[in-house]
Amino acid sequence: MTGTRAEAPYDVLTMGRCGVDLYPLQSGVGLEDVETFGKFLGGSATNVAVAAARLGARSAVVTGVGDDPFGRFVRREMRALGVDDRFVHVRPGAPTPVTFCALFPPDDFPLWFYRAPLAPDLQVGAEDLDLDAIAAARLFWVTVTGLSAEPSRTAHHAALDARAGRRPTVLDLDYRPVLWADPDDAPGEVARVLEKVSVVVGNEAECRMAVGESDPDRAADALLERGVELAIVKRGPHGALAKTRGERVEVPSTRVGVVNGLGAGDAFGGALCRGLLDGWDLAETLAFAGVAGAIVASRLACAAAMPTAAEVAEVRAGGVAAGEVGAGDVGAGEVGAGGVGATGAVRP
Repeated sequence: MTGTRAEAPYDVLTMGRCGVDLYPLQSGVGLEDVETFGKFLGGSATNVAVAAARLGARSAVVTGVGDDPFGRFVRREMRALGVDDRFVHVRPGAPTPVTFCALFPPDDFPLWFYRAPLAPDLQVGAEDLDLDAIAAARLFWVTVTGLSAEPSRTAHHAALDARAGRRPTVLDLDYRPVLWADPDDAPGEVARVLEKVSVVVGNEAECRMAVGESDPDRAADALLERGVELAIVKRGPHGALAKTRGERVEVPSTRVGVVNGLGAGDAFGGALCRGLLDGWDLAETLAFAGVAGAIVASRLACAAAMPTAAEVAEVRAGGVAAGEVGAGDVGAGEVGAGGVGATGAVRP
């Protein structure tokens, strides 16, 4: 599918997961003991699009939802948070994904994904894509989860081929083993797309999956050797490392009261988009993105918690990242680019 719109290209166009996050309003207890939940927009690629929009970008996401109330909620929330939903494909008979987490701050947030048998975002095929919009976008962002199943895998390759080397094209390693029928397939699928992207961002565990290295410098070097121009390793409480062939930058983490670390990496991603599009130097981009991630870790939601540029500036000037949850204990911790720990399980 191609488009005929004469309007300006998107600043940021992402492709990947969306869904509903059901997060507990009680912290420090297992899901079996949680009494109430908050309902939020979620999904990594969607969160990045929202984060970019909050920082002034014209953004959209290529994804899928079910023909159900949660799907309508997802599209409504996207629009409310400044993200164009025209590329959200509705798949009758496939329920909109739901994700639960438990809150054990500062560093443990177990996840349960309900995406079976095949989530609508993984049902988006090459024939559904507006390749003109993808080619024209100032920045295009894809995730490794989109490579986990067909027809999404083929659609991602079609989208990346449409970019024809246009930069920046970003691969978020976003690796959740429970979302792959065979996790051993993931490294090979990543290898097939590395030559089609200019930027790769992931945490240490994701880098180990992608290139067999978890040491930040060696992982970044391995990505650069595979043709990437900018490799970023998110290190959570240890900050972040970025490398090009001629530059190495490392930034520390930001200390906040952690409520939920799950959205920190996506906030980092949206802020990274801002820096790349505006031509900031690498040190400024990483510092800004790390603080954006820390702010979201101090809040309960992911998409709805993404900060504005003014909020990032306030924290960098010495302000405190304010959380939004009164229930439960909040754990103090160092949070930077990669957020904090999460384990995962998938349920039918």
